[in-house]
Amino acid sequence: MRAFYSDQFVLPLPEGHRFPMAKYRMLRDRISEELPDIALVEAPAATEGELALVHTPAYIDAILQGTADPAVLREIGFPWSPAMAERALRSVGATVAAARMALREGVAANLAGGTHHAYAHKGGGFCVFNDLAVAARVLQAEWGRQKHPDGSRRSPLQVAVIDLDVHQGNGTASVFQGDDSVFTLSLHGEKNFPFRKEASDLDIGLPDGCADAEYLSTLEHALQTLEGQFNPGLVLYLAGADPHEGDRLGRLKLSADGLEARDRRVLDWCWQRRIPTVITMGGGYGVNLEDTVGVQLTTYRVAYAYQLRWAQRRAAA
Repeated sequence: MRAFYSDQFVLPLPEGHRFPMAKYRMLRDRISEELPDIALVEAPAATEGELALVHTPAYIDAILQGTADPAVLREIGFPWSPAMAERALRSVGATVAAARMALREGVAANLAGGTHHAYAHKGGGFCVFNDLAVAARVLQAEWGRQKHPDGSRRSPLQVAVIDLDVHQGNGTASVFQGDDSVFTLSLHGEKNFPFRKEASDLDIGLPDGCADAEYLSTLEHALQTLEGQFNPGLVLYLAGADPHEGDRLGRLKLSADGLEARDRRVLDWCWQRRIPTVITMGGGYGVNLEDTVGVQLTTYRVAYAYQLRWAQRRAAA
């Protein structure tokens, strides 16, 4: 299994900033120590052409050239710097690379990403560019250029976004509204940020204090609904750690065991249908940052087990 990282591109933040930048390097270190069979690969930078499949030229230029209006940067939540722009490119590039790898090997991941609050024309909520949306568009374009051995065109690549961050994926929903080739599913805290939500194909808002049993039952219903309405050839799974009971911003009460069960259910759903799966990390703002990293490490432990199943299947073919 390959996991793409970009934590060496550190965004300089003011002292006391609430974004936990350190978690990315902490996660990579834990994976290196405890899951050494996962291949850690430096993320490539997304190209401007790839970004332009989703984002407006004016917004891309403003971020890359450092000319974004201060109000735009306030909505994102990060000050501009060359490192900020570079990190945004690498975060998107990691998900694009992981998606390409997943189509070949079954499961791949981005140790960051899940920047689901970014719209086509603006960022928000610590999200600069939308890696999920860009990866979906890039893979659809590449898939569409390929042909069957008889020279006929492939059917369009159908992509499902399973967004289990505690915050609704408003930017992703906005980008894909009215697009029958992408199904957006968001299971999130109803009263949490963003306070103005967009319409996903399937939105399920959860009450504050929602714990394991209710969450897992709701997830099961959501997956059944997805299966009844859509047949994906690729899943982008946003495995946010922020539904955890120890999260500063989450407001839900899932245990570490509950989040592990969540990951197992999603990955098992994908495996049973032989759907290649990309994992991105999304949010995680633990009072104890080690708790957040522990939740994310478990996601990788689960994912690696499913990647082994894919490898065994290829070996037997």
